[in-house]
Amino acid sequence: MLKSTLSCCKVYISETRNKSALESIERAAKLFPQAPIVNKFEDETYNRVGYTLVSKSSDSDSNSSSLKHAVFSMVKAAFEAIDFELHSGSHPRLGVVDHICFHPLASSSLQQVAITAKALAKDVASILQVPTYTYGAAHKELRSLDAIRRELGYFKPNATGHQWSGGLQSGALPVEPDEGPTHAVKAKGVVVIGATRWVDNYNVPVFSTDIGTVRRIAKRVSGRGGGLASVQSMALVHDDVIEVACNLLEPSEVGGDQVQGAVEQLGKEAGVTVGKGYFTDLSQDDIIQRYLKLTCS
Repeated sequence: MLKSTLSCCKVYISETRNKSALESIERAAKLFPQAPIVNKFEDETYNRVGYTLVSKSSDSDSNSSSLKHAVFSMVKAAFEAIDFELHSGSHPRLGVVDHICFHPLASSSLQQVAITAKALAKDVASILQVPTYTYGAAHKELRSLDAIRRELGYFKPNATGHQWSGGLQSGALPVEPDEGPTHAVKAKGVVVIGATRWVDNYNVPVFSTDIGTVRRIAKRVSGRGGGLASVQSMALVHDDVIEVACNLLEPSEVGGDQVQGAVEQLGKEAGVTVGKGYFTDLSQDDIIQRYLKLTCS
């Protein structure tokens, strides 16, 4: 019965190299033991860390949500510890706290987590004074994540060698935020917060230095490029390989194995070697089990 009333939140922060900053963010989360961090995924090349938190869902006012309070505390700590203008890495990002997504687990409802996402967006915008964009069930028109990212220039590197470096080029924003000020502080950037059904992230390494070739593979494997439905993808330089980084929006329909097979086939056609891919988070079942173990111990 317990696992049918759980909510999950994934918090992506633009930092892995500053360990003291990560420690302060994690200390902030520990103030809310009802919403523990159940997984952490760091990538130093991307200079990005992903935290997964879980708590019981709340049928009452979203302001009582321990998950919302834990995530807000992490966001506040991140802004205090990280200067976005000093950031660099090979993964795109829009701010110190680049992306926050809420997901229902098991039989919890999308409406429940959407309420929490919208409440968090209001708090981040009004209390921390950071422009905030929403997507999915947290947005009135159910806007998609990739749509708002494209409007904000997320997929266009701003430095040499396919890198992202420093803060936003201008405090003026091309799209009016859903919440908060209409100008961004360069040291913080902006935040994107959404609520969707479960999404898997699966990255496939391609042993090539030709970014154009891998971009064509990434486009062809995606639904947008006529490939696998419900798959979004992009090519990102990662050390001595280029990864096809994929969001699997309907993982029960199109999973990692299908993405792996498609990239391998396209790689063969392009004459490049493809390595074994990996997930950047635990499965839903593993997340639930880890949460239950943490809270029952």
